[in-house]
Amino acid sequence: MSGGDQFGIVIAGHGSRDPDAVREFEALVKLIKLRAPQDVVTHGYLEFATPTIAEAVAANLAGGARQVAIVPGVLLAARHAKNDMPAEMQAAARDYPEIDFHFGAPMNLDPKLLQLAQERIVAAEALSPNTVRRSDTCLVVVGRGTTDPDANGEVAKLARMLEEGLGFGAAYVCYSGTASPLVADGLRSAAKLGYARVVVLPFFLFDGVLVKRIYAAADDLAEREPGLEVLKAGYLGVHPLMADVMIERAREAVAGRAAMNCSLCKYRVQIVGFEQQVGEPQQAHHLAVRALSARLNEPLAAQPSRYKPYLPHPIEAESFRIIAEGRDWTPFPQDQLTILQRLVHTSGDFDAVNDMYFSPGAVDSGIRALLRCKRILTDVTMVQTGLKRALLEELGIDTWCGVHDRETHLMSEQYGITRSAAGIRRGWEKFGNDVVVSIGDAPTAIAEATRLIRDHGWRPQLVIGLPVGFVGTRETKEDLRRCLQVPRITNRGTRGGSPWAASVVNGLMIDALNGLAAQQAAEQAAEPAAVPREDVAG
Repeated sequence: MSGGDQFGIVIAGHGSRDPDAVREFEALVKLIKLRAPQDVVTHGYLEFATPTIAEAVAANLAGGARQVAIVPGVLLAARHAKNDMPAEMQAAARDYPEIDFHFGAPMNLDPKLLQLAQERIVAAEALSPNTVRRSDTCLVVVGRGTTDPDANGEVAKLARMLEEGLGFGAAYVCYSGTASPLVADGLRSAAKLGYARVVVLPFFLFDGVLVKRIYAAADDLAEREPGLEVLKAGYLGVHPLMADVMIERAREAVAGRAAMNCSLCKYRVQIVGFEQQVGEPQQAHHLAVRALSARLNEPLAAQPSRYKPYLPHPIEAESFRIIAEGRDWTPFPQDQLTILQRLVHTSGDFDAVNDMYFSPGAVDSGIRALLRCKRILTDVTMVQTGLKRALLEELGIDTWCGVHDRETHLMSEQYGITRSAAGIRRGWEKFGNDVVVSIGDAPTAIAEATRLIRDHGWRPQLVIGLPVGFVGTRETKEDLRRCLQVPRITNRGTRGGSPWAASVVNGLMIDALNGLAAQQAAEQAAEPAAVPREDVAG
């Protein structure tokens, strides 16, 4: 390209706790610089490592660039490429309004990556002393695994293209996390297909914790199945083809030809099972671990506090002062007070708490579940609406309600159940046990939840059942109270409603946030600022 075509390239990597992954990424950046000497090339990381992407942009501009292509150093378009990295570019555009920023596409299934995968497979086969036909070999492609079905589907597409292009007898797909089947399960299933050889191909850019786990799982399979030859193909790694793909993505971005796969993007169109995420705003999810490796080397006392105690609005604070003084709270357990007082605030009735029932340890189970599972399943959208958005975002908690989804309507019609009950059944199918259930409208949703618990072994971390009404309400809440298999919060009688169910969850989130803030403050106070922490990022 001519000098007038010069621009800056920022390679935006994911980042890793594993120093091997960071070293390989930086080796690829050096290779890109060699193959694009006319451009200013810098790099930054989304998570864990430094420099950050913002620092990489600043370094690029300091090198003289006046238009910048930010290229995702990731294989497929999932949350990082669709949400987190665009958020970084938007921040850069606000900071440098005089600069033209362009966002590149991820690497995707570029023909060059297929060629590189072919090289890795052939190299693995060449290391074996045995001669085995490809038709007698099963290729196992291991993807990262995401919550985005589009990205997961691309891994399956890659496997099919390699299966047909290279002549394998079969191809099997599994994932290192989030999606299923997971690696160990996938390898066991592939071993049962009856092939003489299995070739395990990690569809990963670089080495790291996950790749090491994949190879360890392959070793375990070889030990369990001595009659099966298990070959470990290399991940993509540092290679001229990789560098050329990233340079192409930068050129395409500046030319306005960045090819994004939008036809099956769950944020743009209704994808079966993900309808509720259409139009979801771009929100960064990586801020808590940005530059984490550098921050871990700082003393705790010098680090900014991540968690702040819940601060109510002055009117809300005054309301709770009145509530605290409005009756004798000493008969109630201390861990229930936040929830009970919020129920009084919601209902306007001090007597509302007299009918409440908490199973032993329910509050503690709910707080732990919110912090660990980070997902709330509701029977109706009114419960979702009543949850405090700031607390959900601060704690990183997702909510899901399927009552208005197309599949819920179909299930309701086919099974002859209410849509609220069908939504609970879908939540059981989608999320399994790692969820807090909050029911505030439909007694039929409680009935379906207790049926799944007793008859199908469902074990949600906490069930909150507080519907209002006269048809089946008393009976289903009493049935939930007797459901000994799970922690539960409910009440007796006909009172309740979606605001009540949301208030219980809000109380749990407030206690969870205040607990994290107190723990953080205690840790910072206990460690002298001058003593550096050990690096625990590995």
